[in-house]
Amino acid sequence: MNRTVIGLNLKYFIQTIVATVVMFLGLFLPYTKLNDGRVSIITVAGKFVGCVEKSGLTFFVYLTIVFTILSFVLCVTNIVKTTKMGFKIWQLCQIFATVFWTFLLFSSKTILESSALAKGFLNKDLSFGYWIGLVFSYVALVYIMRVTQTNRGYIVLTIMSVIWVFPILWIVLTALREEPGYYVGYFFPKHLTLGNFTKLFAKDSVIPFAKWWLNTFIVAMCACVINTMITLATAYILSRTRFTGRKMFMNFLMIIGLFPGFMSLIAVYNILKGLGINQSLFALIVVGAAGAAMGYHVSKGFFDTIPRAIDEAAIIDGASRLQIFTLVTLPLAKSIVVYQALGAFLGAWSDYIFPSMLFGDKQSSYTVAVGLYWLTDFRRIDGYYTQFAAGAVIVAIPIVILFVWLQRFYVEGLSGSVKG
Repeated sequence: MNRTVIGLNLKYFIQTIVATVVMFLGLFLPYTKLNDGRVSIITVAGKFVGCVEKSGLTFFVYLTIVFTILSFVLCVTNIVKTTKMGFKIWQLCQIFATVFWTFLLFSSKTILESSALAKGFLNKDLSFGYWIGLVFSYVALVYIMRVTQTNRGYIVLTIMSVIWVFPILWIVLTALREEPGYYVGYFFPKHLTLGNFTKLFAKDSVIPFAKWWLNTFIVAMCACVINTMITLATAYILSRTRFTGRKMFMNFLMIIGLFPGFMSLIAVYNILKGLGINQSLFALIVVGAAGAAMGYHVSKGFFDTIPRAIDEAAIIDGASRLQIFTLVTLPLAKSIVVYQALGAFLGAWSDYIFPSMLFGDKQSSYTVAVGLYWLTDFRRIDGYYTQFAAGAVIVAIPIVILFVWLQRFYVEGLSGSVKG
């Protein structure tokens, strides 16, 4: 390209045009195999007009066509008159086109079978016209982002975010799916319902999910408070004090921490059984707190960066070690406190191995990890799989809330508490 536009790298303009044109041609090439032969996506969209019954996801087909055509029109517009604003609009339109071409990969079965256009549809029935449109939608997006000089990291993140969002979207859609069963052969549900969530908390439900959730919350909150304080106190002592055997003690904790925790599960279980506290939440809290000190390494490294002069100034003012730790050091170490609290909470919230052995068949003491796994047993998975997905969504809510709430403290701590 001989023309020059400020803010655009027209070196990749030709490649962008070619990719967009090929993507546009994909609309007129065979999209899939129907009962009456292979047809293009344009033809399929036309057949929907005469369908009495059709899926609510049919609009994905229309949106794919609309944004692909808009992208092609903007391509022609920018050939005639290239502007930075025109390319930005083109880039936004291409993003939507790429997303909808991708969605068709997961929704075509539901769309075509609901409209009675295809029977027993599988993705292998998608023809080369669809694959050309899908592949070149990504190629066109990459080259448009290069022309607009969008950071290449965003190109990778854009593609990866589309891939990462599908497992999350899948579990949410499964939780909202009205049709029962473990495997249904399609991505988007034919009918949506909130019944899977209400069944978990129904009084006549055979699944005591509310009890499981409360058990997990109690254990996780205790771990969040107790384990965090033990870890921080251990790290502070090892960072600020010098005593006989300190180095040996640190090496001992490090070596013990190299071994997987489940190696000691049988011994720990027998000890708890001998004490008569097995199959109880108290045992789970005690075991978690007992091993918390071995995670001191990160916190100690953080405390080492806080100047000792602050401690010495506090001692001159008459502060004790406990007062220095609680009133001086911890306020300066918000980020590491949040890090330890989140780690302790998430560890207890998602722990499965030890609770599954500790509680055995006592369902009233189950945590959500053990309870949800119980639902996936081959004798129950087909009947309770959608409720399992609903439970998985509910389990994620406290983690998201805790992270959002503590994130600002994490940022404040990273911004630097010690000035000058």
